[in-house]
Amino acid sequence: MIEMIKITLPDGAIKEVQSGTTVLAIAKSISEGLARNVISAQYNDVTVEVTTPLTHDGTLTLFTWSDTPGKKAFWHSSSHVVAQALEELYPGIKLTIGPAIENGFYYDVDFGEHPISEKDFPKIEKRALEIARGKHEFKMREVSKKDALAFYEAQNNPYKIELIENLNDGEITFCDHSTFTDLCRGGHIPNTGLIKAIKILNVAGAYWRGDENNPQLTRVYGISFPKQKELTEYLELLEEARKRDHRKLGRELELFAFSQKVGQGLPLWLPKGAALRERLENFLKKAQKKAGYEMVVTPHIGQKELYVTSGHYAKYGEDSFQPIHTPKEDEEFLLKPMNCPHHCEIYKFQPHSYKDLPIRYAEFGTVYRYEQSGELHGLTRVRGFTQDDAHIFCTPEQLDQEFKNVIDLVLYVFTSLGFDSFTAQVSIRDLEKPEKYIGSPENWEKAEQAIIKAAEDKGLKFTIEPGEAAFYGPKLDFMVKDALGRSWQLGTIQVDYSLPERFDLTYKGSDNELHRPIMIHRAPFGSLERFVAILLEHTGGNFPLWLIPQQAIVLPVSEKHENYAEKVLNSLENHEIRALIDNRNETVGKKIREAEMKKIPFMLIVGENEEEQGTIAVRKHGGEDLGAVEIDEFAHLIATEINSTLKSF
Repeated sequence: MIEMIKITLPDGAIKEVQSGTTVLAIAKSISEGLARNVISAQYNDVTVEVTTPLTHDGTLTLFTWSDTPGKKAFWHSSSHVVAQALEELYPGIKLTIGPAIENGFYYDVDFGEHPISEKDFPKIEKRALEIARGKHEFKMREVSKKDALAFYEAQNNPYKIELIENLNDGEITFCDHSTFTDLCRGGHIPNTGLIKAIKILNVAGAYWRGDENNPQLTRVYGISFPKQKELTEYLELLEEARKRDHRKLGRELELFAFSQKVGQGLPLWLPKGAALRERLENFLKKAQKKAGYEMVVTPHIGQKELYVTSGHYAKYGEDSFQPIHTPKEDEEFLLKPMNCPHHCEIYKFQPHSYKDLPIRYAEFGTVYRYEQSGELHGLTRVRGFTQDDAHIFCTPEQLDQEFKNVIDLVLYVFTSLGFDSFTAQVSIRDLEKPEKYIGSPENWEKAEQAIIKAAEDKGLKFTIEPGEAAFYGPKLDFMVKDALGRSWQLGTIQVDYSLPERFDLTYKGSDNELHRPIMIHRAPFGSLERFVAILLEHTGGNFPLWLIPQQAIVLPVSEKHENYAEKVLNSLENHEIRALIDNRNETVGKKIREAEMKKIPFMLIVGENEEEQGTIAVRKHGGEDLGAVEIDEFAHLIATEINSTLKSF
């Protein structure tokens, strides 16, 4: 008798098919077009191949190149193809891991004595495309632990052996295509022929398993597409991203610098950058004051016991700087990795009644974490950074409204700084790994539901991501798209029942009994360093007018117009417009070109006509000529443009 199974599709439709029917056959039964485009699938939330036969009832989701999981399968498959090309071109190399990433893939390789550089990229790409054109099928097979170890022992590959030793029989699968075999969990496109374009992007050093005590490998980054046109468009976007690289713009605009003598990952803010930071801080402080926050200041260090109590030492001790030992025996301090334990101690300074709550403490607190040197990247990954941190202590009845108020504050920040495209992510715990978290399951459930309800009530478009919560509580993260379409995590709000318990925080309720407050952690910017980096790349250095360090530059036509230029500057300063004079002995044309490179929004040219008429000739960044205007008129123009973007909270 033929056994039939029921396949549930995402729209709720149910298809009844014979047991053993493949994913691809089901796609074909829906439509020929879908079958041509489907490249990956999930069955009961497990990634499967399109050639996988289905033998029991379940829910099937089909993915094409347009879907993120489809791209992931495409890029993971491409990493196999590139790995095969590398093995053929560099005999004796040892492969380690090759996952898909947000854009493309990488493969970590021990090249041994083989040197590799950018000049090798074309031949790697050529060979990978030759392999792809063979339309080789990706075939998964289960392998015993004994046979898997024997396979890689024959290749003298200690990296794969280490991976296999941590697996059990029944958990080990190999993927074969062409003449290539790799240890792999699965998730591939039907065959290599779908890969029409491959580009090796760069190579970098990477320690095996991210541990600097392990051998250093070479990480080969690449990307691939089903059409050459898409690769061309991507490379054009990449070139634009290089132009907007915050490290490059930071130097050109004289915002920040790094010094080997000061130390890796420790940015130095130059005068223009420091002024920009100060404006960002004042912008948020003003909004926070209206929202009822009080500013506090805490030390840059704390006793180790503080972070043991909070749980941060157990979770992040290895990522912190080494303890500071004082002359006193057994006394240890840590550079502050988090602000929240300090704020808990401020709350404990005095008893609180329910009438005092909510209490909202805010701080631009600098914290320190010992990131691996290979992971440091400009301002986006540093070892010392300043968080726009705040912690709200509230009653259970106040939680919903307080959380929604923070959402409003985050959205105000985004709107004021030109981040118009964003989604939200509710990051919850991984139920299969309870050891990762502190606190009771009951409190976790309450916290997660509170966040989901607030996000729904505010009409946010959001996804739920298991396993992405902080160790002490779930959170709402905002994923912002920049001008180049890249997603960044900016702004986070967390609900925490655990730290108030660990620090024994209480308030006296209306029943005259002691109760535990709920703690909300929030940081709209996240860190000022990372926020400035993302804002730089989003705007290309053309900051909003209210924020930019220098709003205008006065350009006297010749030396005899410098006195009038000084009068103009004084008038601008009276209108609180940030401006300078360029009175170098250079042509106006050269001064304009240099002002354009520095992204100065307005160039104010003053010559004989302007001096006689008491005006300025205004030229906007980008070349638009606004003609001769009076200074008051120019000040009104500036104020109007600022007010159009920077509305009151």
